[in-house]
Amino acid sequence: MIPGKSILAFALVVALALPGPVPAAAAQAPALPKGIVAGPSIEGISEFTLANGLRVLLFPDPTKPTVTVNLTYGVGSVHENYGQTGMAHLLEHLLFKGTPSHDDISGEMKRRGIAFNATTSLDRTNYFASFPANAQTLDWVLGMEADRMLASRVARSDLDSEMTVVRNELEAGENNPIGVLMQRLRSTAYLWHNYGHSTIGARSDVEGLQIEQLQAFYRTWYRPDNATLVIAGRIDPDQTLAKVQAAFGPLKNPKTPLPHAPTLEPAQDGEREVTVRRVGDLNLVAAAYHIPARTHADNAALAVLANVLGHTPGGRMHRALVETRIAAASGASAEGLANAGMFTAVAVQPRSGDARKMEEVMLAQVEQVAKLPVTAEEVTQAQQRIANSYDLYFTDVNAVGMGLSEFVSAGDWRLLFTSRDAVAKVTAEDVNRVAAQYLRSGNRTLGRFVPTDAPDRVDVPAAPAAASVVAGYTGRAAVDAGEHFEPTPANIEARTERFILGDSLKVALLPKRTRGGTVVVSGNFRFGDVASLTGRDTAADFTGAMLMRGAKQLSRVQIDQKLEALQTKGGVGGSLQGGSLSLLSRRAQLPEALALMATLLREPTFPQDEFEQLKLQAITGLEASRREPGSIAGQALALHFDPWPAGHPLHTETLDESLARLRSLTREDLVAFHRDFYGTAQGEIAIVGDFDAEAVKKQLETLFAGWKTAHAYAPISTSYTAVAAVDERLPAPDKPNAVFMARHNVALRVTDADYPALIVANRIFGGGALKSRLGDRIRQKEGLSYGVSSTIGADDSLAGKDDAGSFSIQAIAAPQNMDKVEAAVREELQKLIASGITSEELRDAVSGLLTEREQGRANDGQVVGMLQDQLYFGRTMQFTADLDEKYRALTLDQVNAAIRKHLDPAKLSVFAAGDFAAAAKAASTDAGAGPAGR
Repeated sequence: MIPGKSILAFALVVALALPGPVPAAAAQAPALPKGIVAGPSIEGISEFTLANGLRVLLFPDPTKPTVTVNLTYGVGSVHENYGQTGMAHLLEHLLFKGTPSHDDISGEMKRRGIAFNATTSLDRTNYFASFPANAQTLDWVLGMEADRMLASRVARSDLDSEMTVVRNELEAGENNPIGVLMQRLRSTAYLWHNYGHSTIGARSDVEGLQIEQLQAFYRTWYRPDNATLVIAGRIDPDQTLAKVQAAFGPLKNPKTPLPHAPTLEPAQDGEREVTVRRVGDLNLVAAAYHIPARTHADNAALAVLANVLGHTPGGRMHRALVETRIAAASGASAEGLANAGMFTAVAVQPRSGDARKMEEVMLAQVEQVAKLPVTAEEVTQAQQRIANSYDLYFTDVNAVGMGLSEFVSAGDWRLLFTSRDAVAKVTAEDVNRVAAQYLRSGNRTLGRFVPTDAPDRVDVPAAPAAASVVAGYTGRAAVDAGEHFEPTPANIEARTERFILGDSLKVALLPKRTRGGTVVVSGNFRFGDVASLTGRDTAADFTGAMLMRGAKQLSRVQIDQKLEALQTKGGVGGSLQGGSLSLLSRRAQLPEALALMATLLREPTFPQDEFEQLKLQAITGLEASRREPGSIAGQALALHFDPWPAGHPLHTETLDESLARLRSLTREDLVAFHRDFYGTAQGEIAIVGDFDAEAVKKQLETLFAGWKTAHAYAPISTSYTAVAAVDERLPAPDKPNAVFMARHNVALRVTDADYPALIVANRIFGGGALKSRLGDRIRQKEGLSYGVSSTIGADDSLAGKDDAGSFSIQAIAAPQNMDKVEAAVREELQKLIASGITSEELRDAVSGLLTEREQGRANDGQVVGMLQDQLYFGRTMQFTADLDEKYRALTLDQVNAAIRKHLDPAKLSVFAAGDFAAAAKAASTDAGAGPAGR
């Protein structure tokens, strides 16, 4: 897998996502097994090195009953040779194909309920697994990782099928306009350094890769002295270190040393520009500038500068581009890599926008900082936002365990802490200096090369060795570790207090000490019925989206600053039948955060300029989806299965109908909807974490219990409807990747006896692309798709009568392979119905499912949602415990009978969208050419 962002997530919410920091606990140093050398210990993370050079980082945390194992290798796309791009990523895929001792790695992981995956980036590849703390599972994971470090098959047969899977992943990326633009931008910015190569690789290289090359690459880079093993969570350091030594200690390194590439990117000697012309409905502009590596002192100032320019809503680019409605969204980021990286600024607007104006304004904001120097106040605000991100990050030990990969690949894991500390020391003078030094036209890649008599070159200074930067570093005090709480249904129920405030505000409180004093809050406030909401659904959605954009005496920027000052993430929102709040805060800040949420819900101001921004963003998003295969297929399916008449609040509209409703919407519509519907006296609030329960009770009653809606809540009933089967191919020109969606309705409730059986049946059939019947056939065996899955949806209601369930299947594939994908889906579904599942499949599915449910209860965010859901339906944790028991008690006959009763290939409607005309033309050309013509 290659880490990335969706087009709309990036383009419409473009924001700097800084890697977060790490918690710490002053733990007693573990006893060292023979041959292991202890290294530095920083804020709870301790380093050890085995005799074979494997670096081990232990990060114990007793508060969450989970363990994360993350093995990072110092190899990525930067280490690939000419003609072999994409090799590191393809090898990542093949390492799930097994070893002589571990034949089915994905299947074994799933059977144990382990959440797992791997990612490949520029400088590193990492493999991670997360699971409930369990000595046997940890033993297995360590043994498996040690085994596949040196003994993976990397076989020709596996390459043949996986190459087409990776090619499909490449095709999926080609659908994304901003992803394509960023690839072209990098390749234009770098003339020699491999940072200019896409991690996914060139299609011709991926298709033509020889197994001997891949095997040699594997033997070169996969070795103990090129790996860092991170183990975080509820672990005993002494026992864990002994396990690591037992698993990895016997491994030997190759006799040849690790290769070293001397390539350095020369100073850029003039502006560059690249233009991508493809089908789409967005104007995008991006500018990239070469900057030093993470270990250079300037990197911290550049990170602050990116936040000052790119933050939404207070950043300079947002104010100049988005608030003026020149652009729909904008952002900036600064890389911190092992070698010289890039500072990037991006802006997006609808196709109808003035692209030249957007480019001119963006470049003026980025390259003319000297005309309006960055102030000390701007720097302080940016530092606060970045520090808050680090601070919250330190409360999640598993996230830290994962995030360390990026700092390991930059040179040393301790750079996580030195980078954090360096940001805190940045001054306005530093920020203005780096802006003047690096954000210059001669160092810019927009894609154009212009000859000039006076080249404007920027020499990026060499960065010091990581060892010199972190030498003598001791770190800060450890974060408070919290209490040891086992999140069983019985323990959760025993600790939870439920009560009603006023007439109808139901509350569930689960107080406990948490790492860093964190507390999670989730609330739903209900209103409206079918009659009162008819014709007002668009206003309902926009009203909820506007609540965070201005309230009594608070602008959007001030709301954002207030949340940062309170070290709180989240906010308020709303939808058709309710308002909502969601918070991740701290014990000391919770009262003020709740008061702020009440103000935002009760006293929004709906600023006209913010309304116009949101409207532009929504229109831009809809227009961008017009030619996307996923959107085309998804809307066709939704329209086909829509049971509601025109005008009903739940009726599905066409894209053009939605756009027309959006364009006619006014600010006054939102003001009226809020006045007519909003209230907080009926609903549910759940709070889990570190808080004063008695004080919170009083505050909730004061803030929320007395504000009643003018239109009382009445749920909209839903029921099963039979829908005739259809099979349609929908055109999506110039899109190399196609999308497959299939569905038929099922009469199913969460409380039905068949519900657990169908959940397990679906898990076996299509519960994962890496390991399921669909995944085994379509991805693993035939290599047709990077992603294929199925889902069972069940209805739920207060009356217990709603039964609008569904069975759905989703996949992506090259357009020329779509018929094969559909045929395979139908064949596998027919086999499932005809022959049922096996006892081994049932055993593994139930075991994995129960483990995942157990792990979910270790997450406070999931627990708070569970408690809130139970409040609405009048349930307790006994419902969860009973469902666990129903899964455990399932028999083969029960599951197979449910499959035969509810699933039917003849009822399946299929919608596939892609460039099928181009695929047919290419196939016809190939057929006409004949062997000689090729």
